[in-house]
Amino acid sequence: MKRLDHLRQKAIELRTKHNMALDDISERLNVPRTTVYYWIRGIVIERTEKQTAGQKAGTAAMQAKCASRRQEAYDATLEIASALLEDQEVRDFVVLYLAEGYRKCRNVVSLGNSSPAMIQFAYRCMRRLSDKPRFQFSFQYHADQDPDELRQFWAAYLSIEPECIHPVPKTNSGHLRGREFVCKHGIFMVRVGDTLFRSRLQALMDTVQEQWATPAFTTQAFQAFCSQYGHLR
Repeated sequence: MKRLDHLRQKAIELRTKHNMALDDISERLNVPRTTVYYWIRGIVIERTEKQTAGQKAGTAAMQAKCASRRQEAYDATLEIASALLEDQEVRDFVVLYLAEGYRKCRNVVSLGNSSPAMIQFAYRCMRRLSDKPRFQFSFQYHADQDPDELRQFWAAYLSIEPECIHPVPKTNSGHLRGREFVCKHGIFMVRVGDTLFRSRLQALMDTVQEQWATPAFTTQAFQAFCSQYGHLR
């Protein structure tokens, strides 16, 4: 609980002293967005102009450089997206991310779920597709769950060190008793800060959605499904 108190105070400090937005605080502290919201709700950001003209120019130049790199990564991936998506594991991950991934931040690839198999698959794909070696792990748990037990479970399941996993109590829910089918092992989140990976993933997601919207592709996919599973009817 001491660590949780420290994170709460840090979140409040980032909000009051540095005027950081909710998503930025969540990303900085590796704490779920909903938890940060309950910590800082009611604290209004004060908008001030503290940068000098030189600082503003430097910030603008850096932002333009980062935007250019993101666009280059996106464009390069878009050109070969169809070929990349022929890899079934890549395609499955892209579809999974469209459904479960966190897409509001352009610098982070992050996915949370209560299914161990889904998290294991996502983590394997993220390690395969990202150049960054450092991942962040956390999980939310209910009041009647043992965070140490859950930490050991996830560490063994994902083959990572228990010390790398940060437990966060759910602040807006009660006990899990009687609802274990919902999140027996908590809600686990795996995340990696990788701007270029996020841009490449966006190109793949856009390609998949464009394919879904193509009548010819839809018909072809349906025919393939019927060919494979038609005998089950």
